[in-house]
Amino acid sequence: MRTTATIVITAIMALLLGWQHLDGGVPAHHLLADPGMPALSNWWGLLSLPLLAWYLLGRIERRRAGDPASAPRIRGAFGGALLFGATLAILFTAGQHDATDMMALSLAVIALFYPIYRAEYVLGFVLGMTWTFGAVLPTIAACVFALVGAVIHVGVRLIYARMLLLRR
Repeated sequence: MRTTATIVITAIMALLLGWQHLDGGVPAHHLLADPGMPALSNWWGLLSLPLLAWYLLGRIERRRAGDPASAPRIRGAFGGALLFGATLAILFTAGQHDATDMMALSLAVIALFYPIYRAEYVLGFVLGMTWTFGAVLPTIAACVFALVGAVIHVGVRLIYARMLLLRR
């Protein structure tokens, strides 16, 4: 699964870049949408996206091998993150910046209930946003969201467990 999926993702990224190249040029995106910051070309996605997919799919396969019953949850998490990332990209493209801000902030609440730091969430989110932003910026954003999500998901549960122990 890992190799096949990585090859498919690489081929789709190459097709996207080929289409962009023939349709006016491959875009570059500034960090934080600030023209004063460095711009990252979508061409970097041809290197970064297959590497990210290969690594994350390996983590997903290891977890699935340890718990075969987790496959439906993994597919659901991947699909939900893909939809979330695509919706965020569509709203950004449509100029709905208030909605994108709300969605980004809602990840803190979502992280209370779902482990958004897991590989399937990160991969789905990055793939959902790649069409609009290339692969590098969504990867950076996903890393930040995953780190914050891990602190929230694990930290809040740890604090809650400690409070329950103190109450006894």
